[in-house]
Amino acid sequence: MEIRDKIDRFLGWTLVVIMSLMVVNVLWQVFSRFVLGDPSSYTEELARYLMIWIGVLGAAYVSGKNKHVAIDYFSTKFSEKNQIKVKVFVKWLIMIFAFFTFVIGGSRLVYITYVLEQLSPALQIPLAFVYLVIPISGVLIVYYKILEILNHNK
Repeated sequence: MEIRDKIDRFLGWTLVVIMSLMVVNVLWQVFSRFVLGDPSSYTEELARYLMIWIGVLGAAYVSGKNKHVAIDYFSTKFSEKNQIKVKVFVKWLIMIFAFFTFVIGGSRLVYITYVLEQLSPALQIPLAFVYLVIPISGVLIVYYKILEILNHNK
């Protein structure tokens, strides 16, 4: 569990740093627009990309903490033994979904935007860098779910 704790801490601090950057960026946008009268050209795009990273990485973090939204109305009607089976089944579904959509699909998206050399309009950074958060989050979700499934079987 030591590795998981390190990943959790790193991911948590990464989210704090990204959120802080986003707050400073938006404050600069408001200041430059309303006080200086000359809005910054890159702040809106940067805020959008930081929000993408916060949302997708945050989903992986929340998934690892098991704090994601869950509909458990029907599973609570089962016996305790069957509730555990349902929880393990749901973890498998989440893991399979994350693997195929985030890891495989996200990797293809990153590869395609990298090969096509697509750049963001204002920042002129490769869009592959922006989309890289998708497969990273997918790997994290799969990792967390594998650990949770292994811990249920003990």
